[in-house]
Amino acid sequence: MTEPLALEVLPVLGLPEVEPDTDLGALIAKAVELRDGDVVVVTSKIVSKAEGRMVQAEDREAAIDAEAVRVVARRGRLRIVQNRNGLVMAAAGVDASNTAPGTILLLPVDPDASARAIRARLQELTGCRLGVLITDTFGRAWRSGLTDVAIGAAGVAVLEDHRGRVDSHGNELHMTVTATADEIAAAGDLVKGKATGTPVAVVRGLPGAVTTEDGDGVRPLVRDLQDDLFRLGTSEAIRTAVTMRRTVREFSDEPVHGDAVRRAVAAAVTAPAPHHTTPWRFVLLESEAARTELLDAMLAAWRRDLRELDGWDEERIARRTARGDVLRRAPYLVVPCLVTAGSHHYPDARRAAAEREMFTVAAGAAVQNLLVTLSGEGYGTAWVSSTMFCRDVVREALRLPEDWDPMGAIAVGRPATVPQDRPEREVEGFVVVR
Repeated sequence: MTEPLALEVLPVLGLPEVEPDTDLGALIAKAVELRDGDVVVVTSKIVSKAEGRMVQAEDREAAIDAEAVRVVARRGRLRIVQNRNGLVMAAAGVDASNTAPGTILLLPVDPDASARAIRARLQELTGCRLGVLITDTFGRAWRSGLTDVAIGAAGVAVLEDHRGRVDSHGNELHMTVTATADEIAAAGDLVKGKATGTPVAVVRGLPGAVTTEDGDGVRPLVRDLQDDLFRLGTSEAIRTAVTMRRTVREFSDEPVHGDAVRRAVAAAVTAPAPHHTTPWRFVLLESEAARTELLDAMLAAWRRDLRELDGWDEERIARRTARGDVLRRAPYLVVPCLVTAGSHHYPDARRAAAEREMFTVAAGAAVQNLLVTLSGEGYGTAWVSSTMFCRDVVREALRLPEDWDPMGAIAVGRPATVPQDRPEREVEGFVVVR
């Protein structure tokens, strides 16, 4: 991008109230003289009005639900959500400002498409090569105050990649990628204002930012979920962290980082436990040889049980044991074990059974902590109970102490596909109130 000698930010004054089906391109072209290389910055609210994206205010909560695809954080009635276009913002951009009393505005359905339509119309009417940004107001993590950002773009290079360039001291840049579209959006907002009825601005002096083609819109600005270190939001989003966990049965070939698993174990062992004990141990099978040795021994024991105890034939055995392939396909396995050292001893079966159940519940809590934390690290998991059916075989294969009881096995890896959304369950079928 060519460095500008000077930058001008001009408000577009005198625009009338926008109604549904307003030709925004014609409206803007009539109100301002545009030059080649200008970027026209348009507040999303007038785009929404022109596209008829207005609903009654009493439907606000339902509108937010309809616009949101994921709740990132919640505090009281405030929700930070991700909408269908990947934008993470308060209330999915549903807004009651600058609209008639009793109504609210939704964001444009496809802001990039809106930007392309306005650009095409402006270029048709002016003969100039222009860029168009659709903007909206965002809050920012760790920063007070609001700023405008680009939510739709056409004909604008939304990012400028400085990686590989050299700074003034001769240092090669490795990380710097500038969000040019957001910087232009914020500059335009300085002259538009929030309450002055000036919804359009022109940023002049950045011809290198304007492209011949419409481009990819703002999609390059939206960080992919797997690369977002803060996708779970604030502590109010812990519930989301739990509910986003999925059982994953197909994994990519990407290796699992042992440090990530150890961080998950550190979270796992904060689970509640009886008598101030620490009844969990986690066997990390990081080598393929260790995984194969264990799974081969377990398969032999499983086949033997089905043949000798259940009387199954070989064909039926083969079909049934194929279900265990999820463990073989995983690049990493964890075997959680229960250790009941510190438990109380009772002479009767009733209390002895209850004592063991206390420790078993603690083991389950630790396993859940592990699964949720690994999900937060971007890994998929599948808890499989099979080690509980052949504990002696597992102890022998892994050379574990006799008092370690394997409590299933956990397959870990990057999901091969994006897990499907899980519909939210109603709690009424699971609770009894007294």
